Amino acid sequence: MKTIVLIGAGMMGTALTLPAAANGNRIRVVGTPLDREIIEHAKKTHRQKTMDRKLPDENEYYQIEALDEALEGADFVISGVSSFGVDWLLNEALPHVPQDTPILSVTKGLVDDAEGRLETIPAYLERNIGRPLNICAIGGPCTAYELADLRQSCVTFCGKDMATLEMMREAMQTGYYHISLSTDVTGVECAVAMKNAYALAVTSAVGALEAQEGEGCKEAYNPQAGIFGQAVREMSRMLRLLGGKPENIMLAAGDLYVTVYGGRTRRLGILLGRGLSIADALAQLSGVTLESVSIATRTVRALRIRAARGEIDPADFPILMHIGDVLDGKCSLHMPWESFR
Repeated sequence: MKTIVLIGAGMMGTALTLPAAANGNRIRVVGTPLDREIIEHAKKTHRQKTMDRKLPDENEYYQIEALDEALEGADFVISGVSSFGVDWLLNEALPHVPQDTPILSVTKGLVDDAEGRLETIPAYLERNIGRPLNICAIGGPCTAYELADLRQSCVTFCGKDMATLEMMREAMQTGYYHISLSTDVTGVECAVAMKNAYALAVTSAVGALEAQEGEGCKEAYNPQAGIFGQAVREMSRMLRLLGGKPENIMLAAGDLYVTVYGGRTRRLGILLGRGLSIADALAQLSGVTLESVSIATRTVRALRIRAARGEIDPADFPILMHIGDVLDGKCSLHMPWESFR
């Protein structure tokens, strides 16, 4: 039995407590300052408020002020914050985690800098924390709702130390939560981050058809499949560019598939496909956290810097560069079909 501390009471983090608890581990859930109502609700009902799913009765719940208490005797920590909470995690939570306590991050994203470099969330945290830290991460096609419903799910745990990954897999794997292991952190994290940006493009085909035939029309799959195929091609190029192993395209494609068929990114893509500007689409989705916008914006910004130096050909990324223009408000979304290559 392991003692596992989850920091962040969002949907994916709390969904992970189900396979963890099924293996007899002790689970302590610590909310961020934004999770106070979620923590209080879980204490009373043993349900995650946002996705309204049952959580293990054995879970223990803490507000952020009790983080040090929750961390006592922890075998490892799961970071359940979104990409928007990475700097809070870095500055407010990680300094409390003992140096020898490994961390498993669910956060998806890439961080860019002024030189056009892109780095993974684990790399960003390790570089800025100022001390050695053993940070692992989860990638793969798995939604919080379906994991909470105990549906068959396949993911990859990645990190630098295989022994740590094996320990985490032993603690978390169940008959429905299947875990492979990889030391290619860059490849895994790049793959699962990029799918958010490309899911906007694939689902825009649904909105484009609705603009022609009306909302509620029969969904067409040829245009979605065409965009999906080009997206996989572009994600393969991005993997090579960042130094990830090519086999991780499997994770990118699988994660793209599951993102296309549900959630916030699908809703945004459909609105953009109908011809709405990014400002109008975001206004309709007011209050919804959209990591796809952040990931796409950061990635395109880095590629533009590299293109200006002649290091990459933007024509290799026609979908991604067009999505960048849409998110910058330069144009509405019209898929550049003739540029696919």
